[in-house]
Amino acid sequence: MIAYLTRRLLYALPILLGVNLLTFALFFGISSPDDMARIHLGGKRVTAEAVERWKVQHGYDLPNFYNAAGEGTDKVTQTLFVQKSLKLFALDFGAADDGRDIGREIGKRMWPSLVVALPTFFLGLAAYLATALFLVFFRNTAIDTVGVILLVALMSISGLFYVIGGQVLLAKWWQWAPISGYAPGFSGLQFLLLPVLIGVVSGIGDSSRFYRALFLEEAGRDYVRTAHAKGLSPFRILFRHILGNAAIPILTGVVVVIPRLFLGSLILESFFGIPGLGSYTIDAIQAQDFAIVRAMVFLGSLLYIIGLILTDLSYAWVDPRVRLQ
Repeated sequence: MIAYLTRRLLYALPILLGVNLLTFALFFGISSPDDMARIHLGGKRVTAEAVERWKVQHGYDLPNFYNAAGEGTDKVTQTLFVQKSLKLFALDFGAADDGRDIGREIGKRMWPSLVVALPTFFLGLAAYLATALFLVFFRNTAIDTVGVILLVALMSISGLFYVIGGQVLLAKWWQWAPISGYAPGFSGLQFLLLPVLIGVVSGIGDSSRFYRALFLEEAGRDYVRTAHAKGLSPFRILFRHILGNAAIPILTGVVVVIPRLFLGSLILESFFGIPGLGSYTIDAIQAQDFAIVRAMVFLGSLLYIIGLILTDLSYAWVDPRVRLQ
């Protein structure tokens, strides 16, 4: 298992480095530090002296990869790539353009994102699997047909409709929960009801349909027909055999959610006033704070790669034959 994990880590490092290089090229190749300075200073009618002063104050006055004016290791270390990009590997996110420490903000805002994302993830996964298993149990019947039609209809609706419709119906008209806001501790549970419910409902269409397709594929295999021939009950076949053998595809679908657990949902946090990392990213984009955006892009890539590694380990745990690949 250690050798298997080592190989996966070695595969992940070049991917993360490539994402880092691509992000650096996008931010400092397409949009130069001069452009960043003019954006923050108020447009094109800005003096060259003001641009240079802003660049010095924010550490953007360095060359990209090689500092010919430096001495010794400063020729490499005193560059934009090392100071603004490579330091991210040490989780040194630096300061935002407004002077606030990005790492401290991430540590503070991560918890509201988790408080919303974790119950949404677990409740949603349980609801999606239960819906898919229910439809598979009644496959080739009117219940299955109507259920698939409803799932297709639900997945065709925009996520904004669920948010706005939920706020109007459940918060404004029925007053089941506050329309927006956040508070730490048990006093904040009232603010979590609506975003968690909307997060679960908005994903039930595509997720349940995906899991239904997985279960139907397993239901047509030879071992299922053998189990029926042996006289096993449909419930036992469905929950023990089909669900168990569909574990690997389910894990693959779950991995894409891992970054969102930490980074939050951009739409939910923005509409419900939750001070998490999702709203933090939206605010940074609106303020054109490129330091925060770079940090969040790198953090999202890192979390996604960690999710892939955890998925590989889960594969090896579910199916030991994977360790040999």
